[in-house]
Amino acid sequence: MEAKKQVIYLDNNATTQIDKKVLDAMMPFLTDAFANANSTHQFGVHAYEAVKTARIQVSELIGAAAHEIVFTSGSTEAINIAIKGVAENYLSKGKHIVTVATEHSAVLDTCQYLENKGFEVTYLSVKADGLIDLKELKSVFRADTILVSVMLANNETGVIQPIKEIAELAHNFGALFMSDATQAVGKIPVNVDELGIDLLCLSGHKLNASKGAGALFVRQRMNRVKIPALFHGGGHEKGMRSGTLNVPGIIALGAACSIAQKEMSKNAESIGALRNYLEIELLKIEGTAVNGNIENRLYNTSNILFRGADSDAIIMGLSNSDNDLPIIAVSNGSACTSASIEPSHVLIAMGLDEVAAFSSIRFSVGKFNTKKEMDVVINSVKDVVSTLRLMVS
Repeated sequence: MEAKKQVIYLDNNATTQIDKKVLDAMMPFLTDAFANANSTHQFGVHAYEAVKTARIQVSELIGAAAHEIVFTSGSTEAINIAIKGVAENYLSKGKHIVTVATEHSAVLDTCQYLENKGFEVTYLSVKADGLIDLKELKSVFRADTILVSVMLANNETGVIQPIKEIAELAHNFGALFMSDATQAVGKIPVNVDELGIDLLCLSGHKLNASKGAGALFVRQRMNRVKIPALFHGGGHEKGMRSGTLNVPGIIALGAACSIAQKEMSKNAESIGALRNYLEIELLKIEGTAVNGNIENRLYNTSNILFRGADSDAIIMGLSNSDNDLPIIAVSNGSACTSASIEPSHVLIAMGLDEVAAFSSIRFSVGKFNTKKEMDVVINSVKDVVSTLRLMVS
């Protein structure tokens, strides 16, 4: 029997390995404690209490109140509920939404859907480093602007936007502020009150929980946000999201949030050191550059341009099953748009041409990576890039 190849996983912005402590927390609810959390018998009440605890764990990580947390299947669903919900409920105020050209496709596609329904959407540009221009934001507000949606940390570059300043501007013009914080929550401190966020989404599988569970924060204290039901059939989750709760996934999400809160400082130091080491060594390769602001970004993310080497070819070279080296998992963009043959809309918005965008790789480090793995990756990338450049020279 052929031995299983080792995998060095550096695609943690796409999804993360489940933490064993998280798995241990959710496992009873996949086996013995399988009751419906909405059942009124004692068996169901036990599941309900566990969900209640998870709701508190999620709320504590982002500085919210427990009753402001709505459980979803993940960030994409949360984004849809939030943006479409605001569009429907604040129609009397206006039909203008502001977002950014570098948002995740879940936001962009939802906004495009609303444009087809008669809404007007302004897509802010970004500077070469991926940050928006606050002056441009201020200039686009109108009397009928109902929502501003800006992601906290970009999934491809890790660039962190000035969320507090953006939220203040939105509120000054009477608009709600939403942030897709999927990549940021669990990695860096996020407090919805300090940042002025009205709606926030997060997803469990980005912070070492299982797939299929996420949450939407809907502000109910100070500047209360009203979101109508988009799912009907039982009135679950305060009427905003009907459907039987994914109890094991919710328990996993809660446990992961609790662990992230405890480990955040340690992870920032250890993961950041690995990312920096990897990046410094890779930038010694001729014809390389970091995409995005290097000061305001997540400590785990490095998006690097390798001039003269196609990113798909690099990925294939690092995933070669014909040699004795580990399979190295990296990405050339968002996993949600990997089926597309278009260049990264994020990098194009930052001013890269198509050739450069198609020559960029995202390395996203996680808490289970090691220095030894980084050394293997560095050597492998150098070999693959050198080989590819020779082939096209």
